[in-house]
Amino acid sequence: MKNKSLYKDLVLLFLKLGTIAFGGPAAHIAMMETEVVRARNWLTHQEFLDLMGATNLIPGPNSTELAIHIGHRRAGWPGLIVAGVSFIVPAMLIVMTFAWLYVQYGKLPYIQGILYGIKPVIMAVIVQALWNLSRTAVKNWLLGLLGLVASFAVVLGVHELMALFGAGFLVMCIRLMKRGQSRLLTFSPMPLLMVHGAMPSFGLWPLFFFFLKVGSVLFGSGYVLLAFLQADLVERYGWLTQQQLLDAIVVGQITPGPVFTTATFIGYLLGGVKGGVVATIGIFLPAFVFVALSAPFIRKMRESEIMGAFLDGLNVASLALMAVVTFSLAKAAIVDIPTLLLVFLSGFLLIRTQINSVWLIILGGFWGFLSHV
Repeated sequence: MKNKSLYKDLVLLFLKLGTIAFGGPAAHIAMMETEVVRARNWLTHQEFLDLMGATNLIPGPNSTELAIHIGHRRAGWPGLIVAGVSFIVPAMLIVMTFAWLYVQYGKLPYIQGILYGIKPVIMAVIVQALWNLSRTAVKNWLLGLLGLVASFAVVLGVHELMALFGAGFLVMCIRLMKRGQSRLLTFSPMPLLMVHGAMPSFGLWPLFFFFLKVGSVLFGSGYVLLAFLQADLVERYGWLTQQQLLDAIVVGQITPGPVFTTATFIGYLLGGVKGGVVATIGIFLPAFVFVALSAPFIRKMRESEIMGAFLDGLNVASLALMAVVTFSLAKAAIVDIPTLLLVFLSGFLLIRTQINSVWLIILGGFWGFLSHV
């Protein structure tokens, strides 16, 4: 009976958070701290910080992985699954509803008007996130230079995975050399990342494996997801148009829960309800695996100097990808003087007033609706 009560508490809490947690990963984590530490005393503040730190050492959506960690700490391995699924499913259903409405009515003027006003706000939100993250990630001139090099490399056609892992391994190697362990530099798994198959035709299995790959290698903010979607689904595979990608990103932002439910929207556009479910499972499945593998070793992972160096390089490369894709998406969002002004106004309010981005998104959509009416 005690176990059933634990599972019930986890289900109710994370169903609620998955339904009302607007504002992105930082907002999700703050809400979890309020509920888990202060309201329920499930964890001490230090325990919560330990779990939060662990999510930065593994690929995947940080707030979702934190929910999974909390479930594991609270109710063991079953709790791990219960908490994660409860956090993801409400967001998936909400996004799938938006996707259905988009497919049915997306070309109607009032829907286009709402998106017309929301997209510039999203650009400001992404730029603000990029700026805030860069102040933490760029710890010295070497990392700053590495970020610029990664940006140019991606623009010139270097694969995103090569840029990410190349930057991570480079900083790790520098750290190893400083410690006099250059003999370890002879190992590198990078050639494995250079193997590419033929361009796949669309199907549920290729869709699943694409998002499984993304969920398995994506470090950093959910905004980095945009770079992978742009490069593969739009440019390489041709499964989506630039406009559809931008609309998918918007829906991922205006709905509660993980930003990674952008995959749900894309899956629905490409393959209906089955496609939405398959894409969701694909992108979130690695998070469960990584948390299950890392949970017993959280303390050691956090204290690892070499892993920290690897993540330093990885983070600045992630920011480089974000910058490149943001520039590309801005060309579709900023289409006239009003949208340009809306980007600057939104950015100003985000920086000076600390307003929740959800309110700006709602106001932007309302303004876009009125401007088209």
